[in-house]
Amino acid sequence: MVLILPVKILIANRGEIAVRIARSIRELGFIPLGIYSDEDKDSLHRSYMDEDYKVSSYLSIDDIIEAAENLGADAIHPGYGFLSENPLFAKRVVDKGFIFIGPRPEVMVLAGDKVEAKKKASEAEVPTLPWIIAGKPEDIVEFAREHGYPVMIKAAGGGGGMGIRIVRNDDEVYSLYEQARKEAENAFNDPRLYVEPYIERAKHIEVQILGDGENIIHLYERDCSVQRRHQKIVEEAPAPTLTSERRRKILNDAVKLMKYIKYSNAGTVEMIYDMKRRKHYFMEINARLQVEHGITEMITGIDIVKQQILIALNNSLDLRQEDIVMHGHSIEVRINAENPITLMPSPGIISEYREPSGPGIRVDSGVSRGQLVSVEYTPLISKLIVWGINRAEAIRRLERALNEYLITGIQTNIPLLKAIIKHPIFRKGYYTTSFINNNWEDLVSDIRRREMLHTALLLAIVHRGDDKVKSKIISSSKYTMYSNGLTDTRMSAIKRKAWVYWITLRRRVSRHGRK
Repeated sequence: MVLILPVKILIANRGEIAVRIARSIRELGFIPLGIYSDEDKDSLHRSYMDEDYKVSSYLSIDDIIEAAENLGADAIHPGYGFLSENPLFAKRVVDKGFIFIGPRPEVMVLAGDKVEAKKKASEAEVPTLPWIIAGKPEDIVEFAREHGYPVMIKAAGGGGGMGIRIVRNDDEVYSLYEQARKEAENAFNDPRLYVEPYIERAKHIEVQILGDGENIIHLYERDCSVQRRHQKIVEEAPAPTLTSERRRKILNDAVKLMKYIKYSNAGTVEMIYDMKRRKHYFMEINARLQVEHGITEMITGIDIVKQQILIALNNSLDLRQEDIVMHGHSIEVRINAENPITLMPSPGIISEYREPSGPGIRVDSGVSRGQLVSVEYTPLISKLIVWGINRAEAIRRLERALNEYLITGIQTNIPLLKAIIKHPIFRKGYYTTSFINNNWEDLVSDIRRREMLHTALLLAIVHRGDDKVKSKIISSSKYTMYSNGLTDTRMSAIKRKAWVYWITLRRRVSRHGRK
């Protein structure tokens, strides 16, 4: 394909990742093109495109190819999610004469099949946990008799936390096997399952890779162990508790595997790190851009999206391992539209939206004030990313940023994120993939305490404060949510405490203003 500059690149995605990719495309001097669905006709990402095209679905290969043809695209970037790891889509893109910004279709086939990827890791002499294909529940029982409970059932074609179940005894096997099988079939059209030991004290470590099939380098690792329902919500780079020697071994094994399969473009090698035995094991390959790529960009200064594009256009990676230098510490939290306690989605219209800012703060967002957050798509609103010269500074900066973040009209998980980064286990860095489950009551009680304080302030302002703000506060969702259902006695107690708190706060503000 002969390219005529500037290159036109269609972003086959939506929301914050479409905005993020468009920015890098523009910085390269190229032209971003977009797609949108009916529900996204007013979406923020549309304003970042030179042109866009309506599609019936972000999963419609035919519609996306039609959009690329009508808009005159030269290349297609899939982002993450949707069709980003679909080898049929990648092949169709290439067959139609477009450049696919991602790995080769045959590599995507390998990476998407967790069983085949494990076989390749063994061939490359990268350590893996023992595992077997679970064709029936009895296979799991037999495996557990040899290796012991708990064990983990996983979807062979899975990802995103889908098709995963933890089995702790024989009684759970049959029901959990059937749940995992149905979920895998519905989500991936692939009912195959495999089973491996479940490591109770494990960290989820992933290594960022860039390559062109021959030249393969790493951009260090990320710790993605803070998860709820097997989905990440807090990530940091570098991993806070790895020794230099263990880091070196993990990075070397990741590069070795990707060299073995001649990987091209950006991808990650996922590892399980057993904190008790201090050993790491290969888990899977993600053949795409990861949600959490931003923290790696912050500690290396490498724009991963730009590198993806340049590798795809030039068929080569110009960077060498010696070019990659790690500096400082970065943490990302995923801001989701969900109830922070039940974790249920919270769709609706965003009535107010103000992002934090200042030194070392980056917000990758796909929303704006007045925008609808739909239940049709992932509840991810934005990614709040901070950088500090060390981990302690990064955590303090993250606390400030979360306190500055204002989103109203819908619920978000910001209270949960505040509770997580305040928890002593997180502060020490020794959290595992079980951290949220094991400390849920502590986290929830902290959320409730913070929300009750906020409610007390609202009540104090309403009942004792400025008349000009009363009507606005009374109509707010938080006031209604926490004042409804309170008994008169409880309400009176809150008012008394809130009034004392409010008077104290007002005096402090007044003294500060006179200085």
